[in-house]
Amino acid sequence: MIGKPVEILLVEDNPGDVRLTQEALNDGKVRNNMHVVEDGVEAVAFLRREGKYADAPRPDLILLDLNLPKKDGREVLAEIKTDEDLKRIPVVVLTTSKAEQDIFRAYDRHANCYITKPVDLDQFIKIVKGIEEFWFTIVKLPSDGRRN
Repeated sequence: MIGKPVEILLVEDNPGDVRLTQEALNDGKVRNNMHVVEDGVEAVAFLRREGKYADAPRPDLILLDLNLPKKDGREVLAEIKTDEDLKRIPVVVLTTSKAEQDIFRAYDRHANCYITKPVDLDQFIKIVKGIEEFWFTIVKLPSDGRRN
């Protein structure tokens, strides 16, 4: 684990899923700073560095649940992908929904991938480690998501 840690924003209101995601990423190969917000309003404030998030780092990856309080993940995804400053941040939809309608809408709103959370704890951890492996060791990401 060499170099600058990657910044991950987890948008998740289930404390159990937050804990499992943190554990999986802490045991992973890539050094990371995971930031957690529990609803869509907080997610947008974090990304736009508003209020208490004025000093928030720009995430290298967003893990987004769809079913959130205040502003759901579908709305958050649409806001991210239509914002010139945010649209290049990869968004992984990580949700319990298996509904075809949600899958189509997520991709229509330019989600980078859609993953249904498994019920099995070991499978959940395996999936989170797979996300880490793919997005931080295989894929080439822009350094800050902006054009030079």
